[in-house]
This record gives sequence, structure tokens and C-alpha cells, in this order.
Amino acid sequence: MQTHSREQQRRVLWATSISYVVVILDTSIVNVALERIGASLAGGVAGLQWVVNAYTLTFASLLLSGGTLGDRLGARNVYMAGLAAFTVASALCGAAPSLALLTAGRVLQGISAALLVPASMALINGACANARERAAAFGVWAGLGGVAMAAGPLLGGVLIGLTGWRSIFLLNVPVCLAGIVMAARVAPQPQAGEPRRLDIAGQLAGIAALALLNAAIIEAPSRGWLAPLVVTGLVAALAAALAFIALEKRRAQPMLPLGFFRQPVFSAAALVSMISAFTFYGLLFDLSLYFQQERGYAPLHAGLAFLPLTVMVPLGSLLSRRAAAWLGPRALVALAFVLATAGYLGAAAACGPDARFGVLALPLPAIGFAASLAMPAATAALMATVESGRSGIAAGVLNAARQTGAALGVAFAGAWIGGRVSIGAGMRANLLVATALSALAAWVWWRAWPRHAALPQAADKAGAAKSRA
Repeated sequence: MQTHSREQQRRVLWATSISYVVVILDTSIVNVALERIGASLAGGVAGLQWVVNAYTLTFASLLLSGGTLGDRLGARNVYMAGLAAFTVASALCGAAPSLALLTAGRVLQGISAALLVPASMALINGACANARERAAAFGVWAGLGGVAMAAGPLLGGVLIGLTGWRSIFLLNVPVCLAGIVMAARVAPQPQAGEPRRLDIAGQLAGIAALALLNAAIIEAPSRGWLAPLVVTGLVAALAAALAFIALEKRRAQPMLPLGFFRQPVFSAAALVSMISAFTFYGLLFDLSLYFQQERGYAPLHAGLAFLPLTVMVPLGSLLSRRAAAWLGPRALVALAFVLATAGYLGAAAACGPDARFGVLALPLPAIGFAASLAMPAATAALMATVESGRSGIAAGVLNAARQTGAALGVAFAGAWIGGRVSIGAGMRANLLVATALSALAAWVWWRAWPRHAALPQAADKAGAAKSRA
């Protein structure tokens, strides 16, 4: 592995953090704008779900190929291309005259994010010489993403109130341009190992599975779960998923190396990341509609109402490394999901039709803190189980799990709301599901680690060969 100077490590970290900031900001800030977008472009709940999921679904579907491209073409090259494309996509979203064109712009944003995020993680992984440095770097990277998550709703509320919803997309343009300038100063990393081939058939099967599943879930509330179109979509999604697994088993260089999942910590990290995103982003979607449509909050008021959930996110991300060193990653992540379980259960109990905001707000900090506390430790653990030459595809797997969870979380959140008499009743059902899933994540993570296990070491050591597909 190439050892970078401290100065080069700082350049890599700050340049790559720009990408994570815009990716996370574009998720959280859009939720505050949903009500205004729906009013401006004539979109119902299903249309607004597609505004959110066109981004996360495309992002999730292409992350594995994005990671492969980073390993094949060079992480810095792919990162800069993704950031440039994200700049263009954001400008298109800001100028979109219809819901269909806004959704198309969001698809292009998702494609761009699928290139730049795994490449940014690979750059960090390659720039840091040991597991301790990687954990510190990923903690800062995730912490800045947490700041973006916390600031997104409030910043969105201010921008929407002053200049309208289009400004939330146009804000990305100067930020991305600054990121491109910073990335140009990063030295390219040497290519490790034989370049991987793109798995086109596997990519198409994966896109079909995720898109069909999300489409069926989104359309089910209005059409009915037993409607022919919905049932056909679910069956086709299952068939595409089975085809994807069959293809990956037969490929010499699969898009998703199934051998990664023989490592219990890798599998557990991917699963708990998916569950965390499913529950958290589903709650963000619910709250955006609950605050503005059921409670009648203006965008700025709604942005302020998100703060109890998001204000603890930066703190959790920044404290994660020290907490992992003190408790160990096994105990830290498990305890974080126990805290999330309590938070979701408390929010479900407080989510009545006449509930005061102060009562609902009480458990929200626990949810935001738990999610941000767990993810840097889980990320560092997953990345440490693979060799540096496969860090791009490993980053793609992790982020694909998270974005798949986010897309499904929004789809299910909208489905529950659409099938209930009120937004509050649908949100309560979602919170109970989130409670059960968070408890499951705590159990899975705890069981994946042998007793007294330390953080797995990076696979640039001899034992790492077993993680190969």
C-alpha cells in the first residue's frame, strides 16, 4: 500500500469529504422541500417518493459498478468525473420545469453519486497506512456528512423561504466546483492488482430487481397490493434478484463478489448499514410530510422541527472513533442499535394525533445519535476486512447496502402512509417496524463478532486472501 505524507492525507480527506457533504446534503435538504415541490409541480405522495427514490435507487443500483470503475480506471479519475457530473445534474434539477424532468435530474445525480462516493472511500483507504489512521479518517468523513445531515433541513428551510425550492439544488454547483479544484491537487494512486471487468449482465439484473421492487411498493397504496400490476412487479423483482445471484455465482469477476460475505463482520456491517438507512431515511420522509401537511409548518419551521433528530448526528460521528477505542466496535455498534430501538419505540408511543411536538421530539436525539455513532465503526470494520486493491468494490457494496436501505425505507414509508387514514397513523406503524429492525441489527452485529475480537485488520496481510470471491 502506498504511504502518503500527512499533507497528502489531509488533501485526500478534505477533497473526498466534499463529495459526501453534497450527497448527504442533497438527501436531507430535499425532504424539507417535498411539500413545495408537490405544490409547484403538481405531484402527489407517489410523485414525491419518486423525487427522493430516483436519486437513492439509481445510486444504490450503480454503486457496485462505480466501485469497480474506481478500481479499474483509478479512484481519483472516477471521483472527479462523478463530481463534475453531479454539478451538471444539480443545475438541471434546479431548472426543471416539471416533475418528470426533476426526477430525470435526480437520476443523473444518483449516477454521479455512484461514481464519486466509492471512489472517495477508496482514496481514503489508500491514503491511510494503517487501521487506526483509516478509522480516524472515516470518522472525520462521516462526521462532516453528519454536519450536512444536521444542517440540511434547517438550511433547506431558510433557502426555500427566501428564494424557493430550486435553490437547494443550485447550492450544490459552487460546492462541487470547489471539490473538483481540491481533488485536482490529490496525487493519483497506483493501481493495485489486475483491473476488474464490468459485469454488464449483473448490473442490468440488479437495476431491474431494485427498480421493480420500489415501483411495486410505491404504486401499491393507490392500486392495491393484489392489483395485477403490483403483483407482476413483485414477482418480476424476485426473478431479477434470483437471476442476479445466479449471474454473480458464475462470473470470474462478479460485480458483487459473494466471497466477501464469507467474512461475518463484512456481512453484518452491510446488513446493519442497510437497516440503519432503511429506518432513518424512512423517518425523514415521514417527518417531512407530517410536519408540513399534517401540522401545517412552513419550510423554515419544519427545518427547525428536524433539529432534535439531526442535531446529534455530527456529535455521534465525531465521537465514534473514541468510543470504538474505548468499548470496541462490537459493543459500540450493538449498544448504538439498542439506543436506536429505544428511540424508535419512544417516538412511536409519542406519535398520537394530538401529541405535542415537545413529546415527539424527546426520543428523536437518541435516533440521530445512535445512527451516526454506529456507522463510522461499521464502515471501518467492513473496509478492514478487504485488501486495498479491492477497496473500491467493497466501498461500493457498503454504500449499495445503505442506499438500497434508504430507497426501500422511503418506499415503505410512503406505502404505510398511503394505506392509513392519516400521516401520523402511517408514521406510527413505520416507527414500530423501525423498532423491530433496530433490535434485529443489534443482535446480528453482536453475534457476528467472536468474543474479545479486535477490529479486523486490513487484508494487505497474508490472511486477507480468504475474502476474495
